[in-house]
Amino acid sequence: MNFRESMPFHFIKLRKIWYTISILIIIPGIISLFLQGLNLGIDFTGGSLLDLKFSSPATTEQVRGVLDEFGLEGATIQQSGEDSFLIRTRELTEEESTGVLSEFNSKLSEVTVQRAERVGPVMGKELIFKAFQALALASVLIVIYVAYRFEFKQGIAAILAVLHDVFLVVGVFSVFQLEIDSSFVAAVLTIVGFSLMDTIIIFDRIRENSILKKKGDILENIINRSLWQTMSRSINTTMMVLVVLFALLLFGGATMRNMVLALLIGITTGAYSSICVATPLWFDIKRLDGKNRPKSAKPAKA
Repeated sequence: MNFRESMPFHFIKLRKIWYTISILIIIPGIISLFLQGLNLGIDFTGGSLLDLKFSSPATTEQVRGVLDEFGLEGATIQQSGEDSFLIRTRELTEEESTGVLSEFNSKLSEVTVQRAERVGPVMGKELIFKAFQALALASVLIVIYVAYRFEFKQGIAAILAVLHDVFLVVGVFSVFQLEIDSSFVAAVLTIVGFSLMDTIIIFDRIRENSILKKKGDILENIINRSLWQTMSRSINTTMMVLVVLFALLLFGGATMRNMVLALLIGITTGAYSSICVATPLWFDIKRLDGKNRPKSAKPAKA
């Protein structure tokens, strides 16, 4: 049995199915973004900052247990010593702040407030602006790199696939109103890099097969063969990353949960988009460009 006969199906011939799946997944997220927006954390909206020192050693789990009683599950807790903690949470009223400190005194040990202040949303606006700058710069560099190494149309297809992944992750966080903080921005940029890496490997295999193509071998068959040849590599790489992310999701603690969840979604959809979105899009862009290109005039007969 030759390689062509062993391929279960033809990716390019089924590309309309892949497009439909992507649209059906992305549309609810876009609708949610318009209707309810994003659940922004204190990195974007502002909040309260508490720098606490206990008279006896305490653990992060003990501190979080007290905060959970006041509905502060999303608080960020940074331990700076056996008895010192830096806590960032939503903006607390004076009564809430007093209640939290009183509960620390009664359940853990005597607590000393070394610093208590409010974090304004100005930093959040700057962070959003820089995140958009980073994404825009990354998009331009991707197009330049792919256009230099392969061709411009492949750069456009790669950018569309990356935006597909970003919209999907942002959409899921909007639909389920999961909190977004600065670590989410880092997760999105990581997803962009992973998705692009997978796409570049597939494009490289397509280029190799195009050079070695046999007479009469059409582009869609070359692409399909390249996708199946890189399939095991894509699956193995993705699965190894997902195993680590699942471990972090289970044992990494509450402060990492949303970031790891974003990476889980993004890495999975990144592997999918590299195979089922980027390459079929490039094929369609190339095919449409060929159809729209004016034919050269035939020389007039003498």
